Amino acid sequence: MAAQQKFEDQDKFIHRDISWLLFNERVLEEAVEPENPVLEQARFVAIFMSNLDEFLMVRYAGLRHLIEAQYNRKDNYGYYPQDVYREVCARVEQLMQKAYQIYEGQLKPALVKEKIVLRRAEELDAEQQKFVKRFFDTTLYPIITPMAIDQGHPFPVLASKTISYAVHLERKGEMHLAVIPVPANVSRLLKLPSDKDAYEFILIDEVLRDNLKNLFRGYEIKSSALFRIIRDSELSVDEEFSANLLTSIETEIKKRPRAKVVSLFVEKTCTDGLLQVLTEALAFSKDEVAFIQGEMDLTFLFQLAAQVPEAKLSYPAHVAPKIAYDNIFDRIKEGDMLVHVPYQSFQPTLDLIKTAAIDPEVLAIKMTLYRASEDSEIIAALKLAAKNKKQVTVLVEIKARFDEERNIGWARQLEESGCHVIYGIAGMKIHSKIALIVRREEGRTRRYVHLSTGNYNEKTARVYTDLGYFTSNDDFARDVSDVFNVITGYSQPARWKRVISSPYDLREYFFELIDQEIAFQKEHKSGFIFAKMNSLEDTKIVEKLYQASQAGVKIRLIVRGICILVPGIPGLSETIKVKSVVGRFLEHSRIFLFNNNSDFRVFLSSADWMSRNFDKRIELLFEIYAQDLKERLRGILDATWKDNQKSRLLLPQRTYAYNKASKDKFNVQDFFLQGDV
Repeated sequence: MAAQQKFEDQDKFIHRDISWLLFNERVLEEAVEPENPVLEQARFVAIFMSNLDEFLMVRYAGLRHLIEAQYNRKDNYGYYPQDVYREVCARVEQLMQKAYQIYEGQLKPALVKEKIVLRRAEELDAEQQKFVKRFFDTTLYPIITPMAIDQGHPFPVLASKTISYAVHLERKGEMHLAVIPVPANVSRLLKLPSDKDAYEFILIDEVLRDNLKNLFRGYEIKSSALFRIIRDSELSVDEEFSANLLTSIETEIKKRPRAKVVSLFVEKTCTDGLLQVLTEALAFSKDEVAFIQGEMDLTFLFQLAAQVPEAKLSYPAHVAPKIAYDNIFDRIKEGDMLVHVPYQSFQPTLDLIKTAAIDPEVLAIKMTLYRASEDSEIIAALKLAAKNKKQVTVLVEIKARFDEERNIGWARQLEESGCHVIYGIAGMKIHSKIALIVRREEGRTRRYVHLSTGNYNEKTARVYTDLGYFTSNDDFARDVSDVFNVITGYSQPARWKRVISSPYDLREYFFELIDQEIAFQKEHKSGFIFAKMNSLEDTKIVEKLYQASQAGVKIRLIVRGICILVPGIPGLSETIKVKSVVGRFLEHSRIFLFNNNSDFRVFLSSADWMSRNFDKRIELLFEIYAQDLKERLRGILDATWKDNQKSRLLLPQRTYAYNKASKDKFNVQDFFLQGDV
């Protein structure tokens, strides 16, 4: 018997940070896809830039911490931080260059062709000049604040992602530095007067540039340049010893505007002298400055897409069909229900909470909230329920990254309305999406359960693909009641009947399911695993999948974002195939199917296969038993795998290649939009 080949960690894993950058490159590729309308191409550039900002604020900042601390040990993927940092820096620079090449070379000309033009100050006609001057005098000038930098005026505190002008001034032979932050509370994109069928704009930073001389009377402007900073935005809270988690999180949020600068973007026209004083003031190395030739911060393209109301230049509008029922509770009692958003309406989820808030027979509502929309109908319904004397318990996860302030605000509002609010658990994030309604019916209480792969957020439900499951099954209800007892009190978790939870059992349960497929493969040659998720990053799960592959189990993985697994390696992963789908909607649903010797079992979950989901979060996995719903979920997996327009294959060479077909084209998102949900 041949000895099993030994693979080093670097042979087995793609580093998670490199894999994330590969994902963001796939997002950027959508900006040059000819079938995408031009305003959608602009949105994809903006999404790419927004994603990159978050990567720099969190992952890149974390790498810099390790480098500065001279940390020199391999991570779980077999890489030293210094090696990862070098590769990340090189790839970020390449991606930035690619983004600006696409913007300048392809997107701008395509927009001009549709009479959508971004003007420079010197390109304005007489009417536009008057309009801009009036805007500057009446709107911009009153709110901008030029800040002198000297012994009596320290460098201003600029929040992460702030765009500012650095201005080098001279008076009586002395040089001075001033900073002018570009206001963030005014739309950065100003629509100009133009012909009826044209759309012309100017950036307010360009308006500001054209009026700098009016802000420094008596001084000569020697040079000026736009710059933009990215700060380390990871919170550092010792949760175990925090007396009040909410107060601790609030304290850390207040530190963000003063956190260390990890990236500095500066206009390429910046003079050496100005760059020198700017980098010294920010305590940032000149060698690490990223120079921008063109518009600073392309996320303004979100605003461009919103301000051009030309239907033909965007995706066709989609209004999700509503599911017919008279009363949501009666509908759930008829049988378990599965809702596939955004192809179907989010309305049943809203109806469940809104109806419960006013139904006199409802006794209690329990929910977890991770991310909610700004004008959340669910938040309003929960407050109304408390006003109507329902017992309302809400777990608001105040550690949801970059939504901490908003969630703290929701928590306080709910508390003031009479809801019992839990802010989270020390050392854990509550990422599971659960709602439980307790209702009095015919002399007994009945419990209604909603479990979801996505957030209770009306806004993201229009652009994220997710699955919501509604049931009144007693076993589910008992399990979910116990889950809330674990979250809100001191109850010890047990293995429940219908749900599996992290951080206790989830990874081990997946191991059991994979081991069963290995056993079936050895005995019946029927081993098969089919899974869809956002990210695959847990090395232990990957090792188990490699073990299954070496036993001959066929494995299909649909992984939108991070995937550290390397498919198709002889002796390691040759039976594994991986696809990523990036399209109009963000693929967010998590579905796990195990063949079970042709009597397949299918599960939904709030969790990806990531270490944090298994070890540092409370997540739920739940099995779907109704045969019609199982078949439907299998159909969703099969249809997504069939996609040959928006899917990419992960190759053994650790690159992604389009899986396009010229004949029998199949776009899975278009397929579901046509009603096959």
